[in-house]
Amino acid sequence: MRVVVAEDSVLLREGLVRLLTAADMQVVAAVEDAEALLRAVDLHEPDLVVTDVRMPPTHTDEGLRAALVLRRQRPSLPLLVLSQYVEERYATRLLSTATTGVGYLLKERIADVTDFIVAVRRVAAGGTALDPEVVAQLLIREDPLNRLTPREREVLRLMAEGRSNAGIGAALVLSEGAVGKHIGNIFSKLDLSSDDGDHRRVLAVLRFLDGVRV
Repeated sequence: MRVVVAEDSVLLREGLVRLLTAADMQVVAAVEDAEALLRAVDLHEPDLVVTDVRMPPTHTDEGLRAALVLRRQRPSLPLLVLSQYVEERYATRLLSTATTGVGYLLKERIADVTDFIVAVRRVAAGGTALDPEVVAQLLIREDPLNRLTPREREVLRLMAEGRSNAGIGAALVLSEGAVGKHIGNIFSKLDLSSDDGDHRRVLAVLRFLDGVRV
């Protein structure tokens, strides 16, 4: 297996190279920034990329953005992203682009060499490897309101103001039938069943108000 490693910390970069080499993988390039990563992938066409999220020059999300570029250019290229901390927005951006051949691990997991190598091989084979802490936080952060379209959120906002279907339609230049369809979608996406009867409208508004307070 041919691997490109991108990590700005010299010690961690060399450590990754040694771990992967000891596991019978060929590290064809080990670079320190996102631009070098993109060049190395073009040059070597590896079977797997292992990259840090934060790299020079700003040490914010250069590595992640490079990974997203690679995913667009080479959809089948497996990517394993390493992060110092659990950063849900980065994990979400990465996972929204792929469901196979992708991994997001905290760097502390590298200390468990066996588990790390297993994760590397799983991603390279087209599987996924997600850090347990990342999964836990993504589940905690899941908000049903995020399922709504911008139009549905507008309808829900007007519902929260106490407007009737006719009032909502007038405000948004929609027919009452269209408003009714949007409201039905809102109930469905917020997991409000018909068993809740007329209370669904109140429950939907309460969900919206809770989201605004957060």
